[in-house]
Amino acid sequence: MKNIPNLLTLLRIILIPVFVGLFYAPWDNANILTTAVFALAVITDWFDGYLARRWQQTSAFGAFLDPVADKLIVATALVFLVQIHPSPWMAIPAAIIIGREITISALREWMAELGQRATVAVSMIGKIKTTAQMSALLLLLYNEPLFTMPIYEIGLAFLYIAAILTLWSMIVYLKAAMPILLQNSD
Repeated sequence: MKNIPNLLTLLRIILIPVFVGLFYAPWDNANILTTAVFALAVITDWFDGYLARRWQQTSAFGAFLDPVADKLIVATALVFLVQIHPSPWMAIPAAIIIGREITISALREWMAELGQRATVAVSMIGKIKTTAQMSALLLLLYNEPLFTMPIYEIGLAFLYIAAILTLWSMIVYLKAAMPILLQNSD
C-alpha cells in the first residue's frame, strides 16, 4: 500500500500553485475558492499526521516534508494577506509568524545535527498556535461578513492570538535548547 500520509502532504504542496492562481483570479467570489483550497490544505495537514500515526506509516520523508508543506502554504497566505491589507496591523503578525518559523526550523535542523532533535519537538502550545493561526488565515482569506459576524475582525484577532502564541512557543523552544546552544558555543 502507498504511504497515504505522504501523498496527502504532497497534495498540500501541489495545492500551493492552485491557491496562488485562485487568489489572483479575476472572478467574483474567488476568495471563497481560495479559502476552500486553503481549508483543504488544513484538513490534509491534520489527516496526514493522524493517519501516519494510526497506520504506523511515519517516515523520514514525511517528517521532513510535512512541516515544509505547512510553512510554504502558511507563508504564502500571510504574504497574500499583507498584500491585500498593506498595514502594520497585518505585516507585524505576519513577520512574527514567518520569522518564528524560520528560526525554529533552523533550530530544529541544528539540534538534529547534534542528536538533540527531541529537545525541540512539537509541544502542545505549538499545536494551539497552529489552530489559532489556521483559523485566522481561513477567516482572513474569506474576508467577507458572514451573516452579521465581522469575519475580518475576528480573523485579525485570531491572527494576533496566533502571533502571541508564536512568540510564546518560540521562547519555550529556545529555552529548552538554550543549555545545548550555550554548551556548544565555545
